[in-house]
Amino acid sequence: MNQLNALKQFTTIVADTSDIKSICKYQPDDATTNPSLILQAINLKNNQHFVDQAIKYGKMKGGLYKDQIINASDKILVDLGVEILKYIPGYISSEVDARLSFSKEKCILRAKKIIYLYEQQGVTRNRVLIKLAATWESIKAAEELQKENILCNLTLLFSFAQARACAEANVFLISPFVGRIYDWYVAQNLISKSSIEKDPGVMSVCKIYEYYKKHNYKTIIMGASFRNIQQILYLSGCDRLTISPILLDQLQSNTQKLERKLIPHNTFLTPPQPLSEEEFRWEHNQDAMAVEKLSEGIRNFGRDQLLLEKILSKKM
Repeated sequence: MNQLNALKQFTTIVADTSDIKSICKYQPDDATTNPSLILQAINLKNNQHFVDQAIKYGKMKGGLYKDQIINASDKILVDLGVEILKYIPGYISSEVDARLSFSKEKCILRAKKIIYLYEQQGVTRNRVLIKLAATWESIKAAEELQKENILCNLTLLFSFAQARACAEANVFLISPFVGRIYDWYVAQNLISKSSIEKDPGVMSVCKIYEYYKKHNYKTIIMGASFRNIQQILYLSGCDRLTISPILLDQLQSNTQKLERKLIPHNTFLTPPQPLSEEEFRWEHNQDAMAVEKLSEGIRNFGRDQLLLEKILSKKM
């Protein structure tokens, strides 16, 4: 048995791509997208019809030119998601514009709009995860959306404070970014590249997993942003792992034995009192890596969203 199939026995596999060929090849349960992956997808020749459909939709909706561009960009996001859902049995994660990450109300409105666009095409909301950056405002937005059966994937998660706040808000799923945490520590010369046992990205997910299972939180943990298969193998048994096609291929090509590393608890402790906003901001602020990587991630996703809108603007 190859390592990909072995891993599927313990962990739900999610494809970190918008590429249909890769999804068909590796047969994941779910798929995740983000503005960077959407940009890659629309630059492929066989996806140009999505751009044309989006521009037509934006013009049809009318309104200010700015609004037409935003409507067209949301249309592409959803149309690609609908296409991907034809090839997977589970969820598609679709991301809210990162520039809204500090407004609870705007995140809620955009999430509802995305769900409405999916439902217009016959996709029920229980197959869509709305991706939001794990700011305090977005966590609170996810808490409200959950009450309307709109499930959320809190992404760009780097600190334990973010993980705690998400669980306490009953968020459906979180995406701790293993590789980006690792990158920061390597760049700061704080760890050796060869030290997988001390990999801070891996250890972050292990800590969250232990804490969630010990307190019986229902929030799903989905490790993300991997740099090598060793990071993935060390997290075998995690609820979900979202993996790029390059690393999926390496797992599929490898037949070395795989052992489960993360195992849930059978006994539970009473959860602590939920973090207040002030406590959350202080605890998150204590982690320099998390502060830097969250703001960088929001900036980069915002930049890619802007690039998408510029492409649409030129064609419109």
